[in-house]
Amino acid sequence: GGVGEFDALFKQPVREANVQMAKFAEQAERFEEMMEATRTVAEMGVELTVEERSLLSVAYKNVVGAKRSSWKTLSALDARQTEPPAKELTQKYLRKVEGELSSVCEEIIALLDQYLIPKASEAEPKVFYLKMHGDYWRYLAEVSGSDAKAAAAERALAAYKAAQELAVEHLSTTHPIRLGLALNFSVFYYEILGLPGDACALARQAFDDSCKDLDNLNEESYKDATLIMQLLRDNLTLWTADSSLAYGNSHPGNA
Repeated sequence: GGVGEFDALFKQPVREANVQMAKFAEQAERFEEMMEATRTVAEMGVELTVEERSLLSVAYKNVVGAKRSSWKTLSALDARQTEPPAKELTQKYLRKVEGELSSVCEEIIALLDQYLIPKASEAEPKVFYLKMHGDYWRYLAEVSGSDAKAAAAERALAAYKAAQELAVEHLSTTHPIRLGLALNFSVFYYEILGLPGDACALARQAFDDSCKDLDNLNEESYKDATLIMQLLRDNLTLWTADSSLAYGNSHPGNA
């Protein structure tokens, strides 16, 4: 994987060459190659810099995001098919996309387990990676059948809870990673576990706690925090507006 063929061109060590390649790939919106380059860096077993960590996250999020979007569209199409030939086709297509999506999720989960979480020496990267762990198990739960869904949901819950404990202890209430975690963990409660009460409690707590500390932030941090706070508030509005909303019909925002 990665960009071995470009190393001579760059006259750079492999790590720097792959980071550079990931940046180029991001600008060219070639996220599969961005994913390969960042995976190569992660597999070196080094602790990633904030920049490397961010590139890795963007790469996997974009690749999986496109497949999640395809899956949701196909799932809706499948539900509308009444004729057997068409239904057979949509089912087959869904399985194909599910396979691709699962494969990428399993790859990043393995990287997190083997390299990224063990190498994280401080609370901030550890929370970042545990949140990612929860997110990718959540994406697997979205597309899995009942038994596999329950198992994936259990793994996501464990990762989110571990991240939450660390975040509450070590990160400020307005820290974007802590807020992003609250956003995604609450979406998990709502969409995967079907627990709107827990989802709202978690989102509201994060929103209220961060409100109290906004005055202490510089302009850039203020923007980062309020962007996620707005998403938390949007979800709360959506979830509380009509408690009779059919479960699963709404698609809350998440980070």
